[in-house]
Amino acid sequence: MRFPQTAGAILVLLLLPTFARTQEAPADPAAKVDAIFARFNTRTTPGCAVAVERDGQRVLSRAYGMADLEHDVPITLDTVFEAGSVSKQFTAAAVVALARQGKLSLDDDVRKYIPEVPDYGTPITLRHMMQHTSGLRDWGSVAEMEGWPRGLRAHTHAHVLEIVSRQKALNFPTGSEHSYSNSGYNLMAILVDRVSGERFAEFTRKLLFEPLGMTRTQWRDDYARVVKGRAIAYGPPQDEVYRSLMPFENVHGNGGLLTTVGDLLLWNRNFEHHRAGGPELVSELQHRGRLTDGREIEYAGGLYVTNYCGVPEVSHGGATGGYRAFLARYPEQRLSVALLCNAAEADSGALAHQVAELYLPAGVCKEAPAGAGSSPIPLPAADLEAKAGLYRNLRTGMPVRLLIQDGKLRSEQGDELLPLSRTVFESRPGRARVEFDLAPDGRPRSMRATTASGDTLPFERVADFTSTAEQLAAYPGEYRSDEAQATYTVVLEEGELVLRRRPDFSTRLQPAYPDAFTIPAGLVRFIRGADGKVKEMSIGRTRVRDMRFQRVR
Repeated sequence: MRFPQTAGAILVLLLLPTFARTQEAPADPAAKVDAIFARFNTRTTPGCAVAVERDGQRVLSRAYGMADLEHDVPITLDTVFEAGSVSKQFTAAAVVALARQGKLSLDDDVRKYIPEVPDYGTPITLRHMMQHTSGLRDWGSVAEMEGWPRGLRAHTHAHVLEIVSRQKALNFPTGSEHSYSNSGYNLMAILVDRVSGERFAEFTRKLLFEPLGMTRTQWRDDYARVVKGRAIAYGPPQDEVYRSLMPFENVHGNGGLLTTVGDLLLWNRNFEHHRAGGPELVSELQHRGRLTDGREIEYAGGLYVTNYCGVPEVSHGGATGGYRAFLARYPEQRLSVALLCNAAEADSGALAHQVAELYLPAGVCKEAPAGAGSSPIPLPAADLEAKAGLYRNLRTGMPVRLLIQDGKLRSEQGDELLPLSRTVFESRPGRARVEFDLAPDGRPRSMRATTASGDTLPFERVADFTSTAEQLAAYPGEYRSDEAQATYTVVLEEGELVLRRRPDFSTRLQPAYPDAFTIPAGLVRFIRGADGKVKEMSIGRTRVRDMRFQRVR
């Protein structure tokens, strides 16, 4: 839907609150979709475009809100958004295509093509990177520790290589876990450049976009390039004022796909018709990974292959800057949902699933009652109270606290743990199962959480840390990391520890357990030497574990 750049545009803006409903004749469930996105269907907010295809035919096309608040440009079905990590499946497709051409193997060591990656003693294969089992630290998280979070510096692939090349450790032994990391996908885009002899953007244009008619799709490999019809991305409103939140960087492959909902549906259609890459390529993209212990994971080639409402779903979400995206396909129903938003507050996964539920077979998404599939039992209050307390994740060091609230055992996030026995609890149907190892006195020594995907997380019981002034005096000092290329200072202020980094970063350290403190979205631990004195500081975040800083003062 295109609007004239004349006085008629004024009329369009006056009618904007209803324009989404005029793009398609009112029909059920379209009216329900309009209700889902009603809060975005205004002239004063960013918004979303959504489209649904069933049996190869478009059955819904909607656009809500503004693409550019500064210039009063509404979102249309032709509006170009950034797809965030939805982009990863296209990068995976490029690498798989090179494998099909005999130019590489997915089981090749990445160092064969990118020798800048350190040798960690065990090969990191292209398949490991594709399925997020490499253990590579996420370069963006390391850059944030350095003081350059994404969006504040125009990062390039040269920055990615430089950061990856100086890492001395992995997050975990290669192949032993699945943990999301953008680094592998950036390295794969670089690899396509080197192996194909073409720019990654050009290679994917010829291989994927042109054969499928994805005429409005390209990579944000030059953030300063003018892109006609691109929506501006916005962060959550502060004091009812929106601010732009754009990804000003040239790093791509992990994200950076500029596209429309219509083009994304053309891509999903290729999983049936195989016009680009052939049946072997789309099959490989949906081949789920397997860890060294034999466990199959839900992640495949830039795609999650799982279930939703009991039916198979192949999907991926995305978030970069203020852009939000979700692309899902339900093969048994021949149903696809594409959602692109320029509003950071949009929960794209939840919104897309609400739309999908309207088109999936009736009744499949009725929520099961709490405890369905199991038989919760009553436990004495003393048994529940014994399990409350602090536990440490043995993989990441992150603390988890269980509480008693309203006579029920809950996590700090409020999730109830339903007792199935004295030692086994269920978080919610399909979410997680927790098993406690009890000492003879009935108090837990440890617990083990098994996630819905089958991953098992070990925890040990730890004592709360009530810090004294004498204990806190051991930590202040200056700490340096060559891997992060950053220096942090720990100071004691008004009886609390404060972590600082020049020029203006500062955050308080909240005591967690002995020698460990939490910070927003992370953990700080202090490492002692044989003499009992603090020698190192470790910072851990979701995508970077145990980054060591040596005490230099």
